[in-house]
Amino acid sequence: MRETKSICCYCGVGCGVLIEHDGRRITGVRGDPDHPANFGRLCTKGSTLHLSARADLRALAPELRRSRGDRRHRATWDEALDFAAGRFASTIGAHGPDAVAFYISGQLLTEDYYVFNKLARALVGTNNIDTNSRLCMSSAVVGYKLTLGADAPPACYADIDHADLFLIAGSNTAYAHPILFRRIEDARARSPHPKLVVVDPRRTDTAAAADLHLAIRPGTDIALCNAMLHVLAAAGLVDRGFVAAHTEGFEALERTIRDYPPRRAARICGVDADQIVAAARLFGHARAALSLYCQGLNQSTHGAHNNAAIVNLHLATGQIGRPGAGPLSLTGQPNAMGGREVGGMATLLPGHRDPERPAHRAEIAALWGVPGLPARPGKTAVELFEAVADGEIKALWIACTNPAQSMPDQRLVRAALERAELVVLQEAYRNTETAAFADVLLPAASWGEKDGTVTNSERRISRVRAAVAPPGEARADWAITADFARRLGQRLGRTDAQRLFAWRTPAEIFVEHRETTRGRDLDITGLDFAKLERDGPQQWPLPEGATTGRARLYADGRFPTASGRARFADTRHAPAAEEADARFPLLLNTGRLRDQWHGMSRTGTVARLYSHAPRPALAMHPADLAARGLAAGDLARVTGRRGEIVVAVEASAELQPGQVFLPMHWGGRSMRGAGVNTLTSAAFDPLSKQPELKLAAVQVLKVELPYGIVGLARLDDGLGSLDALQRLLDGFAYATLALFGRDATFVEFVARDRDAAAPASLAAIDEALGFTAGVRELRYDDTARGVSKRIRFLDGQIAAARLAGETRAAAWLRESMLRGVADAEARRFAAAPIDRLPAAAPPRGRIVCDCYDVAEAELRRELATAKPLADIQARLKCGTQCGSCLPELRRLAAACSPARSVRE
Repeated sequence: MRETKSICCYCGVGCGVLIEHDGRRITGVRGDPDHPANFGRLCTKGSTLHLSARADLRALAPELRRSRGDRRHRATWDEALDFAAGRFASTIGAHGPDAVAFYISGQLLTEDYYVFNKLARALVGTNNIDTNSRLCMSSAVVGYKLTLGADAPPACYADIDHADLFLIAGSNTAYAHPILFRRIEDARARSPHPKLVVVDPRRTDTAAAADLHLAIRPGTDIALCNAMLHVLAAAGLVDRGFVAAHTEGFEALERTIRDYPPRRAARICGVDADQIVAAARLFGHARAALSLYCQGLNQSTHGAHNNAAIVNLHLATGQIGRPGAGPLSLTGQPNAMGGREVGGMATLLPGHRDPERPAHRAEIAALWGVPGLPARPGKTAVELFEAVADGEIKALWIACTNPAQSMPDQRLVRAALERAELVVLQEAYRNTETAAFADVLLPAASWGEKDGTVTNSERRISRVRAAVAPPGEARADWAITADFARRLGQRLGRTDAQRLFAWRTPAEIFVEHRETTRGRDLDITGLDFAKLERDGPQQWPLPEGATTGRARLYADGRFPTASGRARFADTRHAPAAEEADARFPLLLNTGRLRDQWHGMSRTGTVARLYSHAPRPALAMHPADLAARGLAAGDLARVTGRRGEIVVAVEASAELQPGQVFLPMHWGGRSMRGAGVNTLTSAAFDPLSKQPELKLAAVQVLKVELPYGIVGLARLDDGLGSLDALQRLLDGFAYATLALFGRDATFVEFVARDRDAAAPASLAAIDEALGFTAGVRELRYDDTARGVSKRIRFLDGQIAAARLAGETRAAAWLRESMLRGVADAEARRFAAAPIDRLPAAAPPRGRIVCDCYDVAEAELRRELATAKPLADIQARLKCGTQCGSCLPELRRLAAACSPARSVRE
């Protein structure tokens, strides 16, 4: 067995991992103790990466269809790339370069990003290249540029050890960036511990750990920040010396904040004025204040100014450029920062240049050796899909992202994908929602198979290394793109295409990328793969001649603006793009779960990652449930201005009345419909072009679907077919699909409808579960009652089961399959004329600690005995490995014993 150092492919924390493998197969993963982002720690997602390294759901060979009515068929790489190049060339020839577009991903490596950007701008001649990072961090980019002059996060993770105040806004860090939250917990465990202020409409696990939680109304962040600044100014806590020496524009902002006294802001934000004053005083009196923020600020129609309002607080108090002080935006994807560095967005050029500036275009054209770059502005994510839907963009290349699940307003996105004359999908997984729309599917390498670099949220560049070869015919993203570019160049008559895309290794691409940063704020001319191999991950800037990068920026008070001064942004509260009204009286918020990632194309293949939240559920305040005659577990129709979905509901004390919450992860492979983005709005910030994914107005009403079906099957033995079950989801008014299990993988298909399922539907479910002709099974059918049961045994255990019309025994069967039980009681049940539940232990329920398989019910029993949490952890081991469950453990401990310290 060998170990290969690499980087986790999930969030922007950028944790180092050690991949365990035998050269052909990945068998394990552990945290890299030498990596400065995580020092050996991994969250639940990272610690199960090896379980996702399986080939059964991967795209293994190119596929092609030449006309829309056909099915895709297997093709050679030459056939697929020649076809795509021919169609792109003919489209460009007939309609011009802006008739094609590229939509790429913050999960690509920097080298992949660089090749795509060069393809679009230097060869095709279009700025129509954007990325799913537009959905997560473009407001942070603009916020930094508005205030500090450049897209350069000024703080670093080491500042966590020096801060005495943490302000977390619009981020459930405990779930979204768990390893970073572990570092915050460690810092707060020291005496005296730093204070934690959390701004979030929900009382998340992050907020529950706070000294002060401001549960503001969604979309009111600017009013809160302006009111805090009002308090700072009135209390004499503004650093006038720093403001005078290093900033400009404070006079205008000071006039604005007079309109935001705490009482007025309290009415806007829905919090007590005293809380606003307390938050401001904590910030103003802090020796070192560190702000961390994410999608709650970014995904808004005024997201850029939300970000700027946070930076304003730091500039007004001089809380920047010092250990422990600064505004640090948290990126959601592993290489959103790297994409910004290479200019892989419609609004950027390499080296943090601006495509609207002729001098910047000329600089990159000279570096690339081409006559010029396109001047016409490119389409950003939402605009891009609108242009496809309108027929303006005719050919679309999508790489390493799943817009048919992740983009807002799925009605628009799917109409665009249907209308496009050509959709090319470069993807590692063959079963994403977007794959159904692809005319050409190109299999790409994935985690553990790629070589290059990524940059995390603190500007730290790390090496990504391949441990094993990609499965089947899959290839590295940069290699696919460069191969296509050379073929396209030949068809366009571009004799320089071979030179432009002649790299042999990612290291050669990095050297070229490095040169685009020379003399820029992100200068990395002192960095190459050899230094990364020798000295480990490095932060930028690291110019030629420097030995190390710079941990924090602006320590000298000089900023990359024309005047050298930071600029206060004159921010003003504005209403959200969508408000609640009589027809849609509830505000929908979206966000992350602890153990799932984005659209679940990877985490959705790991059974144990469903144990904390097995299926989509709409969280509602108990009063809102009661007003609609709903109880936890009931089904409800959630209707918005763009569509509707049917989901189960759950009661949540985290929410304020009038607000509901649905996780972002579930899409058409795990539920009927397209998921939460059926409901979200495509309205976007005019500056950052980032859509308002965090807020939509909805109505929730109870729906009665009395007829139920539950199917269970073991997948490890090839019994059930995940693909086949996913294709059946849209055949019912309500349906979900989830995995479960630890040592073995099981699938659970749940559906409900108004009337009994047709025999053909049940037959299709049975076939997908592995009940095929010639297979021995126990069955019971009562046509009059609409009750039907099937159970299949294999090697003395239940291998598959299907219940229809009466499903109360589903939980018992599920637990029996998990425990490997297949006794006589199960056989009697299968042949029983009624759904009599056999005597059995109660279901374990939701798992809190995934690492050690500890359920909430077990924890509550232990906590009820008044044992110290540390003693319970010593016995059950919960929270002692990855630590992702620690916030929830502490919250449960506090709930079971209010006198118990939350930080015990």
